[in-house]
Formats: sequence, C-alpha cells, structure tokens
Amino acid sequence: MQSTLFAYQEQQTQDRYSLQNGQLLRVALDGRDDLLARKGTMVAFQGLVEFDAEYEYSGRQQMRAHTGEGLDLMRCHGQGTVYLANLAQYVHIMDVEQEGLAVDSSYVLAMDSSLHYEVVAVDSLYGISGSGKYQLNITGRGKVALMTSGAPLLMQVTPDKYINCDADAIVAWSTALRVQMQAQTHASGVWHRRGHTGEGWELSFMGTGFALVQPSELLPPQNAMIGPGLRAQYGMGQQGARGQNQGNVWS
Repeated sequence: MQSTLFAYQEQQTQDRYSLQNGQLLRVALDGRDDLLARKGTMVAFQGLVEFDAEYEYSGRQQMRAHTGEGLDLMRCHGQGTVYLANLAQYVHIMDVEQEGLAVDSSYVLAMDSSLHYEVVAVDSLYGISGSGKYQLNITGRGKVALMTSGAPLLMQVTPDKYINCDADAIVAWSTALRVQMQAQTHASGVWHRRGHTGEGWELSFMGTGFALVQPSELLPPQNAMIGPGLRAQYGMGQQGARGQNQGNVWS
C-alpha cells in the first residue's frame, strides 16, 4: 500500500514532551510523574495508561463559579505514551521554573502534576466584572502545553518598552510583569469598541518578561456540540462551535 499518509508516522524521541506535529502533543509516561490533561483531548495512547477525572476541591469550584476560570482536567498515569490534541489547535510546550506563567484557562492543553495553579485577578481601570479580568497563575517547576489559534507571536517586554495587547488575543504572559486592563477611549464610551472601530479592551504590560498573543480573537472552542441546522454546521448559534466561546471579553 502506498500513500502520502505514510509521511506522518510516529516520531520517536526520549523527551517527555514532544510535538508529533504542530497540532498534536506526545507525552511519555514513566510510571512516576503523572500528567494533567484537559478532559476529552486524548486522541490515542500506547502502553498501560489509565485516565481518571482530577478532583477539584471546593475552593476551586467556588472560584470557577465566581470567575468562570478553571480547568476540567483528567489525570493520566501509568507507563506508555499519550497523544493529545484539541480541534487542531496549534500546540506549544513551555517550561515553568522560577518565573510563573499567567494564562487563560481555555488555552491550557496539559501540564505536569507537579505544577500548581490558582485564579488571579487582572487589574481593570473601570472595575468591570466579567470582562476577562481573571486568569490562571501557574507556578512551580515543570512543563505546560498551551494551545493557540494559528501561529502565535511572542513579544518581549523590557523596562523601556511596554506593549499593549488585545484582551481577546492575549494567551499568556510572565507573572513578573505589571498588568493593567484599559480601553483607549473615554469613560462614556467604554462599552463601545473604541468609537465603533472594532477594538475594545486591551492589556498593558510593563516590566521585564514576555507576552504571547495569537492571530485570533476567539477562544478555542471547548466541548463544542454541533447541532442541526445550517448555522450550527458553520459554527454559529448556541449549538455551534462558537456557541461555547462565552469567555471572550467581547463575545
């Protein structure tokens, strides 16, 4: 049998985390260190691997209900190889060491069980609740796999060069940065996208670190249920893929 499909065979490596391709994550389990992955993202596995729902204590449950931020995780343990993906999103592996990582929970695909995460508030000049002002703060030592819609842009922030990012396009940033949420408009027009230009809230980053943005202002669909009808088939309406993207600053 011959086919161009045979060019996509499994890539062998000794690394715990590796990319099978730009949209498929490969994680090797050695029986000691567990992996926490987003529920429903396993597309294949080899070996003796078990999957269990990760317990979420009451404090995190209450925070999720209040802020909308949180992670629906499964614990992967055993010996073998797990392949993870989510709706063909681009996957990126990052090391979390002394400097923590702030990220929107919708962009997290997997992380080492040794890492700790908690919900933190992002400063807002206008104090408007529900406007994307909460993020996850991931700390400890380990790796985390993030997802983006398209190839992202990583921007370096220095004391003499601060940057502004669209609040719907930002994926993650260094926790050492000072962050302020703002809109480049007067207070009476805060609910309009910068004078009807289509631009709205943005995050201003200052200090030393990095900010990661994606070429999209839509969160990756999670648990999308494609229902009947033409609108749903094109991702529109409550039953379409975009119907699950309620966490955007401007949805």
